[in-house]
Order: sequence, then C-alpha cells, then structure tokens
Amino acid sequence: MDMSGMDMGSTTSSHTGMTMTFFTATNTPLYSEAWTPQNAGQYAGTCIFLIILAITLRGIFTARSFLETKALEAAMKRRYVVVAGEKTIAEQVNDASSMTGILTSNGMEENVRIVSAPAKLIQPWRFSVDLPRAGLMMVATGVGYLLMLAVMTFNVGYFLSILAGTFIGELALGRFSHANMAM
Repeated sequence: MDMSGMDMGSTTSSHTGMTMTFFTATNTPLYSEAWTPQNAGQYAGTCIFLIILAITLRGIFTARSFLETKALEAAMKRRYVVVAGEKTIAEQVNDASSMTGILTSNGMEENVRIVSAPAKLIQPWRFSVDLPRAGLMMVATGVGYLLMLAVMTFNVGYFLSILAGTFIGELALGRFSHANMAM
C-alpha cells in the first residue's frame, strides 16, 4: 500500500468541533443545531431552562414518593372486609352480653370483620399503582438523559446550571423523600 501522499505527522482531523474539555462559549448548541444561543440573553435563557429541567427531575422523584405512600396507605386500608351471612358484632354483643366489639367514630360497627393484612414490603401488582409508577419513571429517565446530554456538551454554564437546578430541587423538595414520608 502506497502511503507516500499521506502526512503521518499531522495531528489534525476532520473532527466536528466537539471538544473533550470544559469550555465557556456562549454559542453552544443544545439538543440540536436549531437551539444554538446567538447572544448572552439566549444563553442565559438556555441555562435557566436547564435549571428548571433539573428541578423538574427532582419533582418527578418527589411525585413518585407521594404515589408510593398513597398506594401503601390504600393497601393497608384494604384490611377490613364485609362478611355476608355472619352475625353482626352488635348481635354477638347482645347474645353474649359482653362489651367486646369494634368501636368506630360512628359507634359499634356491625358488619365488618378485621382481616389482618400480611406485613409485606412488596405489594401485589395493581394496574392503578404500577402504570403511573412506570409512566413517571419513563418521564424521569427521559429528563435524566436530556440533562446528561447537556452535560456532555462540556459547556461550563450548562454544567453549572444543572448542578444549580439539582441543588435548588433538593433544597425545595428533598424533605419529601420516601424515607421521610414513612415516619
């Protein structure tokens, strides 16, 4: 193979211009060539968008925590079952001349039996719980990848905007984490 026409000492390439070090340019495209800030105001708007997007990601995780807590509370409330054909508690109390029974805010509950729910950490699959959970995680994954792509531009402003949004989101919404809601 004849390589006489090639300059082997050259270190230049036909690289598309993407640098692998952090830089501070204000005209870095975000997600497409059409989203290229042309002035400082547009660059600031792009940075504000990234801050809001990072806060949104934290908000999605907070919403998921609320949904998980609501689903667990609903699962625990499924413990009371109406039993057909059994004597009511009021009849049992009258028959036995005893004062035992289920006392509620409305007085003696008549046709309810307490069925103890097994203490399981993993609840059974429910369409009303698992579909919203899957949808939220799909959106969270998409937002996370969009944030990752912004960081991969190596633009310092974009990177710092995402860090600021993460900080603000955690500061505002961190107390609603799943661990704190269980207590």
